[in-house]
Amino acid sequence: MSDSQTVNKEGMDGGKFGDVPLFNREKKMSALAERLRPVGRILEDPDYNVWGCSPIYDEQGRVHVFYSKWKNEYGHYGWVAACEIGHAVADSPEGPYTDLGTVLKGRGGNHWDSWSIHNPTIHKVGDKYALFYMGSDGSDLGVTLEDIGKMSTEEYRPYFHKLVGSKAVGLAIADDLNGPWTRVSDEGPVVPKGPIPSWDDFVTSNPAFLQHPNGQCWLYYKGWDAESAAAFNGNRKYGISIADKIEGPYTKHENNPIIDFSTIHPKVQCEDAYVWMQDGKFNIILRDMGFYNHEYGITMQSDDGVNWSEPEIAFLDAPTYFDEEMPGLDREGRFERPQLLLGPDGPTHLFCAYRGGKYRTSSGVVLAIDPQ
Repeated sequence: MSDSQTVNKEGMDGGKFGDVPLFNREKKMSALAERLRPVGRILEDPDYNVWGCSPIYDEQGRVHVFYSKWKNEYGHYGWVAACEIGHAVADSPEGPYTDLGTVLKGRGGNHWDSWSIHNPTIHKVGDKYALFYMGSDGSDLGVTLEDIGKMSTEEYRPYFHKLVGSKAVGLAIADDLNGPWTRVSDEGPVVPKGPIPSWDDFVTSNPAFLQHPNGQCWLYYKGWDAESAAAFNGNRKYGISIADKIEGPYTKHENNPIIDFSTIHPKVQCEDAYVWMQDGKFNIILRDMGFYNHEYGITMQSDDGVNWSEPEIAFLDAPTYFDEEMPGLDREGRFERPQLLLGPDGPTHLFCAYRGGKYRTSSGVVLAIDPQ
């Protein structure tokens, strides 16, 4: 292990990490990082926070984006309480986008995804479209969403953490990008928490999907355990759940977790995966949470989708690409929830969530990936 510095990081969803190590690693820039070119913000809304934007081309070459949104009254950390999934379309990746409304929202009642539907990722599988997401359940909190919207940050904090602990992965399917969408996960999540004790016994979240060359459906997901959750809000790792058809059932891989940085340090971790095949290799892009720092993205390659190469930098901190004044918001200055727009020859654009913008909340942001 190289010499390192430490930095104190604290956030309501990221956890109170205490001293997070910053290792003095050589910056290994990936081929992807060398080709990034900033385009601009998208889907800025005066009334909503906008977060993870998952894009896909339709058969006419238009770009459809499925994105997280929640009303400003809930504040930035309202994502786990009051988020819903919006749909927008444009003639080109940079927009302008036409909003087509909400396609998924919390179902209410005591469903496992009763409150928030967040972090969508959209994929075409055969002749179907699959929209994976993270859901949360607030049915046993003893308060309503209206109550949450009126709370101060400190009043909301205990409810926030309980909602985080309810997160799990769901799926909706449609024959057309314009819907209608049918939830596959009505009775329960497609990726439930693991038994106690296991690496994912506290949360499953942030899905990433890939159709394996053998035809199987590989669903990568973030998880963490109750023990590390109690200590510092969890060490985020990635596993795989596999099915023979998109609807499932999904079976967790015997070698999970397949991405685990806790061997470097208990608080080094990653999140926000996106997975794709290119040139016969499995590729993954993630948000770094300590391998280099907390502002970069990382990417790795694999021959089998399970065993991964050493991380390289996928993207740098956000101010490298966008000259914007930092408005003093928590979690500013970094891209989150990276999603790729895939063309016939590979990724053409990187879509991320980014705090700030003209409404000082959050929005999507697009970077072009120049041809090799």
